[in-house]
Amino acid sequence: MFSRGISRTAAREARFGSVTKSLQEGHMYRVLQVTPELNAGGVERTTIELAEAISRAGGLALVASAGGRLEGDLKAAGGELIRLPMHTKNPIEVALNARRLSHEAKLHRVNLIHARSRMPGWSAYWAARELKLPFVTTYHGIYNARSAPKRWYNSVMAKGDIVIANSEFTRQHVIAEHKIDPARVVAIPRGVDLERFDRSRISVDEITTMRASWGMTADDKRLVLIAPARLTRWKGQLVLIEALAQLQKRKPNALRVILAGDAQGRMTYVQDLNDAIERASLRESVALVGHLGHINVAFAAADFAVFPVIEPEAFGRGAVEAQVMGLPVIASKLGGYTETVVDGETGLLVAHNDASALAAAIERLIEAGAPARAAMGQKGKDRACLLYAKTALQSSTLKVYDRLLGERP
Repeated sequence: MFSRGISRTAAREARFGSVTKSLQEGHMYRVLQVTPELNAGGVERTTIELAEAISRAGGLALVASAGGRLEGDLKAAGGELIRLPMHTKNPIEVALNARRLSHEAKLHRVNLIHARSRMPGWSAYWAARELKLPFVTTYHGIYNARSAPKRWYNSVMAKGDIVIANSEFTRQHVIAEHKIDPARVVAIPRGVDLERFDRSRISVDEITTMRASWGMTADDKRLVLIAPARLTRWKGQLVLIEALAQLQKRKPNALRVILAGDAQGRMTYVQDLNDAIERASLRESVALVGHLGHINVAFAAADFAVFPVIEPEAFGRGAVEAQVMGLPVIASKLGGYTETVVDGETGLLVAHNDASALAAAIERLIEAGAPARAAMGQKGKDRACLLYAKTALQSSTLKVYDRLLGERP
């Protein structure tokens, strides 16, 4: 405990003593990010983007994770993987992970720990407190909190010295749910790599190859609707299939629908999707294509994108990526989409879990015609490029680190 008379500066030095030494040695950013895995998803992409920013600033960008298909991307960004079982939910392993993180942090002279997920967040929190290091969390989701144990489990994401929320919607949720000082919670929207998601960089051959992989020939006149999301019930793929079944009666053979995303072991749900597709006689229209490594090419090969979630999305990175690529989007009027999509201008917002409303919105975009869709897509691109560039996320997050580590020289 600090005495009442101790200065704020002295208190900071007492709590973050190891930081002072690192700064004196000329190491501004020696950051350990903690995330379960490095597969597909907004959490993983944001982790890599921050590693890139830290590395470019001359810092040390460490990521503790079980690893995954994006390990090469992390390395290319200048980050270094510390392979640990951060995906585990075994309580004994979680406690051991705290010791492992503490060891790695001391070994690499880390001066800040940044947690991005709940279970590994507890390990990171305990390690940060043991070492008296600044602790940052990013609140990436609107977590289920229907019971006291679940609220306690979620609470670690509000224990950061600074809590980053990935949208203003999420920020307000964190403040209301955890009753914490609003000054500790800062909204930093996820960013998009404007170079990667640049339609002018994608060749006609790449688009043709992608469409061919979806079973489309050069003379196929169907519009391509893409719904990129991991295959899980709350992402709303079943609602989309129901909407397509309704629409098929009014607009037969108008669409090629691509459900792109990992099942992540949810084979029962995959079977539910396939059964729904068969019942609706949509097998010739709808394809489950799994994870797409080149989602930018997939967006370039599509005409519009749909995000039919039935629960609030904290941010919804996919909708922003689609808009940067110039696609009009349809999304549920929930959560982060109410910030990233301007209804009637950059896309359409519809009532969630309402197949009829979704079908009407899809039909509206079909009937609008290519020029109107292109105009809507251009408005979305202009707005998304202005508000959601990757560089904005990177610089804003480094400023958060600066607040805890002291002013940069």
